[in-house]
Amino acid sequence: MILTMSDSQTVSAAVAKLYNTYPFPPEPLLDEPPPGYNWRWNWLAAYNFCTGQKPQKQDIRILDAGCGTGVGTEYLVHLNPAASVVGIDLSTKALEVAKERCQRSGANRVEFHHLSLYDVEQLPGEFDFINCVGVLHHLSDPIRGIQALAKKLAPGGLMHIFVYGELGRWEIQLMQKAIALLQGDKRGDYRDGVQVGRQIFAALPENNRIVKRERERWSLENQRDENFADMYVHPQEIDYNIETLFELIDASGLDFVGFSNPGFWQLNRLLGKAPELMERTQKLSDCPRGSALKGDRASYRLIELLDPEVTHYEFFLSRPPLPKADWSADDAILAAIPERNPCIDGFPSQCVFNYDYQIVNLSPLELEFLQKCDGHSTVGGILAGSQLGLDAVRTLLKQQLILLTPS
Repeated sequence: MILTMSDSQTVSAAVAKLYNTYPFPPEPLLDEPPPGYNWRWNWLAAYNFCTGQKPQKQDIRILDAGCGTGVGTEYLVHLNPAASVVGIDLSTKALEVAKERCQRSGANRVEFHHLSLYDVEQLPGEFDFINCVGVLHHLSDPIRGIQALAKKLAPGGLMHIFVYGELGRWEIQLMQKAIALLQGDKRGDYRDGVQVGRQIFAALPENNRIVKRERERWSLENQRDENFADMYVHPQEIDYNIETLFELIDASGLDFVGFSNPGFWQLNRLLGKAPELMERTQKLSDCPRGSALKGDRASYRLIELLDPEVTHYEFFLSRPPLPKADWSADDAILAAIPERNPCIDGFPSQCVFNYDYQIVNLSPLELEFLQKCDGHSTVGGILAGSQLGLDAVRTLLKQQLILLTPS
């Protein structure tokens, strides 16, 4: 379907109206930096995840594309103390909240613009890191949106994207359509939509599939009307599967670096008990149905079909050249300078949460090694006074507990 400029403007106006009515996300404003971390918003951790090494510079430019009330923007400022941050959004009400949020918590290296993703070329210069969470799927033309963002990504830069997945949101789609039917000509009145939706949930039987899914996954956050409206009465939503997702990615002209939850996208997790099936998966690269289903993409599609809990896709894109570290040679890793990943919680302790909130139990020698990762000593220099072996260091690297800088 070809959308005209008028269609696009109509959708943008409807989306802006929703978020002016219900500024989103509705997280509380604090008079201090926000708690915890999201490693995907930390330049050091994200760059290391994508390349296997620490970035050469930290005084970067970051764009939060579709910043809403500034929840992600605030983290981007506090987690990247040498960066300058720009936030853009369609909603004036959401931007007002974003400005107050960042002012109150001391996130002062940020500027906000009332701007559509389509018009991002109006911003000067390029950005080393672009964060676009929960936005593209609300555009009338996501391909036009991602292409506009891609033009602003600097060479060697990263783009972090979050879009909805259709399989895990099936019940949400049904409720959206039911609310729209019952609203009739009142569709677009978002407060009425929230009221209708809540009445439906209150009336449906306890064992109703839509009710059960809501209680399993969403009910806690949907106690707030802002969340409920964003989920169930949004005027524009496009949900993806692996095939349509990679059509979007290919249209960007950028390189796909990888999903930020790689553990989910391992076939062995689902079919590892059936060696004969795993052997068949090796032939997925020969799938004749077109490029969208070849190689890893075919494996990804098989995974989501067998485990249809995918409510969203979160991934990184890059503009070449993006260097990838090779630590296979002992000499290279021994000469490298290690630092602790900034997204570790619980350190110094033998039991820590890693960058991805998973528990890691460290040995005494591993803990001692991490304590000596000061950003100055080399791996070889630290190991010279330790009984820890190089294989253990590679394990720490694989777990992303350390970042390495080549000598």
